[in-house]
Amino acid sequence: MFCFLRRIVASRRQISPLTFQQVLCVQNQWLPSTARYCNSVSSNGHSFTVSYLIDTCGLSPEQAASASKYVRFESREKSDLVINFLKNLGFSQSQILRFTREVPQLLRYDPEKTLLPKIEFFISRGVSSSDIPKLLCRDPDIMRRSLDKKLIPSFDFFRDLFQSDGKFIKSLSYFPRIILHTSTRVVPNMKLLKEVGVPELNIIKLLQFYPRTFTKSPRKFNVIVEQVQEMGVDPSKSQFIMAVDALSSISKATWSKKAHVYKKWGWSDDDIVAAFRRSPSCMKKSVDKIDATMELLVDKLGCPPSTIPNYAVVLSLSLNKRIVPRASVFQVLLSKGLVKKESLLSIFVCTERDFLNRFILSHGGEGSELLKLYQAKLDVAG
Repeated sequence: MFCFLRRIVASRRQISPLTFQQVLCVQNQWLPSTARYCNSVSSNGHSFTVSYLIDTCGLSPEQAASASKYVRFESREKSDLVINFLKNLGFSQSQILRFTREVPQLLRYDPEKTLLPKIEFFISRGVSSSDIPKLLCRDPDIMRRSLDKKLIPSFDFFRDLFQSDGKFIKSLSYFPRIILHTSTRVVPNMKLLKEVGVPELNIIKLLQFYPRTFTKSPRKFNVIVEQVQEMGVDPSKSQFIMAVDALSSISKATWSKKAHVYKKWGWSDDDIVAAFRRSPSCMKKSVDKIDATMELLVDKLGCPPSTIPNYAVVLSLSLNKRIVPRASVFQVLLSKGLVKKESLLSIFVCTERDFLNRFILSHGGEGSELLKLYQAKLDVAG
């Protein structure tokens, strides 16, 4: 792979500048062609830059005008070299659009000196060459940071923390920006969680699966942690880090909208907090998902609203793939007197094996029909 990448830029030296530009024009046929740029230099750098960003990179006029505030060039030679380099790495047109829109300054870089060493570094640490475009497009700003001063030290920090390159690469794929805020945000926020009593193992889990949470500014992160504490969530439990993540991902206005839906179905403020303590993800679901689940539980299945906070995890489960199929089985069992209505919510939280054993296979002759019903509902859900 490294040799292949080297050949991308090395081949430039083997032909004359004029021939190289002509080759680029041919190689980039998948992009909108602008033949008048191939061998000309505009006297108006700004106009040339805007036109190039529109015709070659695919930006809209508004995007190109905005990007031209941060980069300007009078010749397409360097920028063509960067775009052709990205193309050979497997970037699609839409990915190049994203890349150049987010960090247009990269069009002036020497790909061999600036881009290639960073790409080689990520590949050497285990990022597959096919995943490079996706990684870089999630946060193109990575390519502007120093390899020796920023990327390598940060990668080593997380690798030592996770005790695995692979685990960190997975986290990095979720949210690449985390590698850019190691000392300024991640470390201070980790320290705060330790100070309030969150076990290190839970901190690492939060960092591994929800890395975005740690890129909040320490000031905002501190406010979120205080709110979770005020709700009475135990720092030693996994619910604490889940609550921190939930509050990090929703605004006060969004919380109010979702709280309003729960109140519509008979919950009090205390009920909402109690549910959040047990299953913080109940506040991460969309307003429509919350409303549809409560409607099924309360209106169609007759579940008292006041009992639902004790099984708040149900609100985080898939409506079509879990709640509806199991509810269909429960309704049949209830109609035949084989279960009590009070056991409704427990049917949703048990494991798949326990559900099949307790509510389907244990009912003898009824079991085969119940299994068909359950499977049919699952098939509809896809």
